[in-house]
Amino acid sequence: MFIVAITGGIASGKSTVSHVFESNGIPVIDADKIARQIVEPGTPCWHKIREEFGDEVLLPTKEINRVALGKAIFNDKELRGKLNKITHPVIHRTIFKEVFKNFMSGKAWIVLDLPLLFETGILMDFIHKIICVTCDSDKQLQRLIERNELSEDDAKKRIESQMPLEQKCEKSHFVIDNNGSKEDTEAAALRICNMMKESKQHWRNRLSLLGFICAILFVLYYLNKIFNVFPSLGGASRS
Repeated sequence: MFIVAITGGIASGKSTVSHVFESNGIPVIDADKIARQIVEPGTPCWHKIREEFGDEVLLPTKEINRVALGKAIFNDKELRGKLNKITHPVIHRTIFKEVFKNFMSGKAWIVLDLPLLFETGILMDFIHKIICVTCDSDKQLQRLIERNELSEDDAKKRIESQMPLEQKCEKSHFVIDNNGSKEDTEAAALRICNMMKESKQHWRNRLSLLGFICAILFVLYYLNKIFNVFPSLGGASRS
């Protein structure tokens, strides 16, 4: 199995691209969805957030008030660090579990939708290709304001908290320009999806893993022959 990662900036259009892969039968692990699930009422992260930030960041339903919490952390770098310390380890563990489940189920490849891929560095050594979804800064700002109903100042703070899109593009294998129509973005994503479907990388990865396992077994076998490290492997004991 190999991993294709989708990244970009907030409101740059990552979800549109992810949906293309998902609609073509490719498993997508969405870090944003995981981030919402792990802070549902009653979860360990929910309790820690309530303890750290108080009831001011809760709705009457006891759900996290994402608007209030967002306003707090994007106005205070120290508070943002505290929230990341609560949520990021759980998000990362969940992602690892989902990747492992897909590997064990025999999937040829999967997609990891992770906005903070470069910022966190998670799974970088295991990612085959990276797709960055980008758009002009003015368009990104306007989309974020409209989508999240933010003021211009609040929207700018959220964008500035992430690595600049230009840098993410430079570090990626593919760049999808999302300045045009949704149809154009989907077509660009589909071309990459079809290209990945033709890749034989998953066979190379599995053969490499098989070779590694065989090498370990070979070493253990000869260690046992020479030093009798594992007596039970040598058959019945001699009287």
